[in-house]
Amino acid sequence: MLEAFRGDVHPGDVFLHNDVFSGGNQNNDVAVFRPVFFEERLVAWAATKGHQADIGGAQAGGYNPRATEVWQEALRIPPLKIVERGQLRRDAWNLVLANVRLPIVGEDLKAQIGGTVVGERGVLELYRRHGAATVERHLEFLFDAAERRMRAELARIPDGTYHGESTVFYDGHHAGSRHRIVVTIDKRGSDIRFDYTGTDPQTVGFVNAPWASSYSAVILTLLMLIDPDLPHNEGLLRPITVHIPKGTILNADFPAATTFGNTLAGPHADAIFRALAPALPERVSAGWNRMLGMTVTGLDPRSGRRYVDILFLALKGGSGAVHGCDGYDHIGLINTAGGLLAQDYEMFEVHTPHRLRTHEYLPDSAGPGRWRGGLGVETEFEIHGEQVTGISFGDGVDEAARAFGLFGGGAGSLNRIELATPDGATLVPRSKDVVAIPRGTVFRQRAGGGGGYGDPRERPAGLVAAEVRDGVISLEAARRDYGVEVHPGTFAVERTAR
Repeated sequence: MLEAFRGDVHPGDVFLHNDVFSGGNQNNDVAVFRPVFFEERLVAWAATKGHQADIGGAQAGGYNPRATEVWQEALRIPPLKIVERGQLRRDAWNLVLANVRLPIVGEDLKAQIGGTVVGERGVLELYRRHGAATVERHLEFLFDAAERRMRAELARIPDGTYHGESTVFYDGHHAGSRHRIVVTIDKRGSDIRFDYTGTDPQTVGFVNAPWASSYSAVILTLLMLIDPDLPHNEGLLRPITVHIPKGTILNADFPAATTFGNTLAGPHADAIFRALAPALPERVSAGWNRMLGMTVTGLDPRSGRRYVDILFLALKGGSGAVHGCDGYDHIGLINTAGGLLAQDYEMFEVHTPHRLRTHEYLPDSAGPGRWRGGLGVETEFEIHGEQVTGISFGDGVDEAARAFGLFGGGAGSLNRIELATPDGATLVPRSKDVVAIPRGTVFRQRAGGGGGYGDPRERPAGLVAAEVRDGVISLEAARRDYGVEVHPGTFAVERTAR
């Protein structure tokens, strides 16, 4: 932003940005920046970011598995001054909104601009109350304190060089294609370096990540392995070095398609967890369910308006187990690092012409272990929209893509989407696909569970019996995976021979 507008940043200016080749993480994720001036000096930026319902490109909703270049995905917005000294630049505003399909994008951008006003107001209140020198001295102290705490956390990791790998499945163009993520982690003292030399080249499709998305995946995964109360600011980044070669699947060269890049956080984290498992056995997580999602766009016959929904309700599988704790059931994808990513049932039906039939935990979906993985879910709803298109994006449908277990734990279950059309046919979209969906189709999805941790036969038999009683584990799985014979009716237990 500063490079693009050096010397031309003023109070009351507002900028838009989404371009993945100048620092953005995903084109749908549009950022709004407002400079904050105190006593005629630029002291801060107030910023918001929101995933927009549409951002142009060849496919409504922004996910285009058939894309081979960025222009087929989205309207690129390099740093763009949308408000100048408090006055909306209507020509620029109209240009942006002329290239998106849904009017709600304009309303959401206005809300984001309003959010930066609130941020500016809060920063200026601090500066007026305490003065610039005091505020900035405290900021530097906070950054230095975060660095000290991060270095103390890193010092707890045994020095060494650790290697991890994972696989990304199917680039959307070549059936059966597989792409390796390779990481070498070098830990020395209170510094840590992540080197992705050896990672496969970028793909022809949208299964690539820009630098910002991959860097974020490194940081969020590392933060899951250290003190969760560590402040999130610039200071914690100082001991961390990340090298991702240009032209790889994790740092794609212009003008590659990259919309799937955020979702590569899943296999990216897998590689880091596998690498650090020997060093941090009581902190690493078993594999999380590889997210498989579907974005549905169409016409709502109730209002005559177009709608889009990413179906967060259905795509949430289970997280991996950790030492001492089962995985989260039906959690958000690992990109959220434990955030719930919730979607309310009633609002789901209000916002979209869909009627929910089923939304339940999926029995036997969790990887078995001393601590089992998190449960996936089963979702079913009727689609009553018109001119509906479904765009599937994700992973976890191949046997090798199950959420992996650690230290004797078992793998989680697979993902699957089925579309039962009114003519009696059943359509199973590929993991990256674009399909037409007739009105009256029933959508069914199984989101898999997370991987287990530790030997399943060390799980207390009484706990296994309780989960059989609750319908979480079947009688057969209790016997097969946990070595526990549970008697129906009484739920009495006995251990079976290995």
